[in-house]
Amino acid sequence: MSELRFVRLGFGEEAVEYRVAWDKQRDVHAARFADEIDDTCLLVEHPPVYTAGRRTQESERPLDGTPVVDVDRGGKITWHGPGQLVGYPIMKLPRPVDVVAHVRRLEEALIRTAAEFGVETTRIEGRSGVWVLGDPVEQRPSLGGLSLDFDPRLTDEEFDPRLNGPEYAPSNAGQRREDRKLAAIGIRVAKGVTMHGFALNVNPDNTWFDKIIPCGIRDAGVASLADELGRDVTIEEVLPVVEKHLRDVLEHAELKPRTVERASAGTDERAEERAPEPASA
Repeated sequence: MSELRFVRLGFGEEAVEYRVAWDKQRDVHAARFADEIDDTCLLVEHPPVYTAGRRTQESERPLDGTPVVDVDRGGKITWHGPGQLVGYPIMKLPRPVDVVAHVRRLEEALIRTAAEFGVETTRIEGRSGVWVLGDPVEQRPSLGGLSLDFDPRLTDEEFDPRLNGPEYAPSNAGQRREDRKLAAIGIRVAKGVTMHGFALNVNPDNTWFDKIIPCGIRDAGVASLADELGRDVTIEEVLPVVEKHLRDVLEHAELKPRTVERASAGTDERAEERAPEPASA
């Protein structure tokens, strides 16, 4: 793998509009595909914006008509904004690309980052991203005065947590001691080169997530480094730590193409690529 270079696009008062950064991604993607540049990770903070991946359902979008930018990554709807560090690793990988392995590497770098700040995180099977695990269900406080065995988010298909106050809000998952996502990952691969990437919640106002069903997950919430640590944490603090762990994980990864199933004898002998759906938000 080539050396990974970092480009800091803008933070704080110099935060970059999402569509501007998306255009920048396309330019860097084209240059990387042409081997004009090395693997490049764009790091940025965005003004508030909701973005929806290809699998987003209408029932997961804001109910009040808040604009949403539809994007070409995998996954569902999420939010970007102040206090969140967003990274777009644009990398050329062996083809056919092993999308899952790339996602796991991003998760690993962010798990190491959180650990360096004293926050224990993990993966959850079937749910991409980096998670803070909640307490066992039987030890969590009840919702709405009911036992969690009757949690309407799991038993009532018509129940919408966006309409039922703070006790069900994703931003309050930590108070409920539920699983909560610290970092979301959503990517796209075109011509063997990755786009999009991760969003790490450093110290955002997580109530922005309460307008949507974040990543389409109704029975969990969102976390931030600041909330988990009970102190202020800044993007400036986190940037060099994220860069260090991304470089360590991505530059030293043993890259292998995804295994491709071959047609059996008597059938079309061409390799059949069965690429997994890109990671969710």
